Amino acid sequence: MYTHMSRVFSKTYCLLGIALNALAQTEEPLQYKIGVPAGADLTLEGTLTLPDQAKKPFPVVLLIAGSGPTDRDCNSGYGLKSNAFKMLADSLVKKGIAVARYDKRGSGTNLKAAVTALKSEEHRFDFYVSDAVGFIRQLQADKRFSNVFVAGHSEGSLVGMLAAEETKAAGFISIAGAGRNIAEVMKEQGRMGGNPKDLQAEVDGALDSLRAGHTIHPKHPILRAQLSPKSQPGLISWMQYDPAQVLKAFRGPVLIIQGKKDLQVAVTDAEQLKAARPNAQLMLFDQMNHVLKDVPGTDKLENFKTYSDPSLPITSGLATVMAQFINQKK
Repeated sequence: MYTHMSRVFSKTYCLLGIALNALAQTEEPLQYKIGVPAGADLTLEGTLTLPDQAKKPFPVVLLIAGSGPTDRDCNSGYGLKSNAFKMLADSLVKKGIAVARYDKRGSGTNLKAAVTALKSEEHRFDFYVSDAVGFIRQLQADKRFSNVFVAGHSEGSLVGMLAAEETKAAGFISIAGAGRNIAEVMKEQGRMGGNPKDLQAEVDGALDSLRAGHTIHPKHPILRAQLSPKSQPGLISWMQYDPAQVLKAFRGPVLIIQGKKDLQVAVTDAEQLKAARPNAQLMLFDQMNHVLKDVPGTDKLENFKTYSDPSLPITSGLATVMAQFINQKK
């Protein structure tokens, strides 16, 4: 980026600028204690990043992570090390918008505690929604904030739109969110993953049965592992929702963001959400993939490599689009 000698002073100045920008924000811990079916308590930990020296109330956005054990930074123990949410929070705070993000059930700081407190067969999709509602209520009660927005990534998009409707949030942002029932998304992911025809046929049948509310007993060993009896009640509860229909129920302003290089959620999903809410703003990023990083080519392996590279910045312009949407309602 810099030549060897002629840019030494310039480089030092830029590094100083980065350090000064880092001082322009503060972080506070967030907590939300929940009860679980077994009667135990589970505390979800989070981070609230705030613009420093703000003299009047400012907007805040709750950022909700996607599926699996994805934590508040968009990382997990399964090879995901993107830091995408942390980068997004840093970028938004520099634009005067506070960001709250948290470790969802079964991720980050509560990963082990969640396993102890909540059996997998007891999990229901609505638990994620009630957790998000709890955090939103806390933010809405905080006098420092002028408005509370909700942004959900991937699975968190559906969680977020349900929670935004329940809490009457100031606005909702879907980032790489499905526009179809998750059963249909999972079918397509299987085809894109190169499932053999016989396996894909069993996948399709199994998912149709779960969507209809029936438990299943898969024959294929891979399918038995992925759709285990203990996971099925949670999947069935997730499949009760059609994101496009849910989004119609939310009356606040909506921003739909989708990357064209996303290998997990298609542009057509964003278009289906837009069709459900014609007055929503739709923003497509040509090079952005599922973890909000730019991928110049079409190679799938190179795309997935970005999932484990926290040194890569998030897509340029993403935070700007979100900030412009949020700042429309001050």
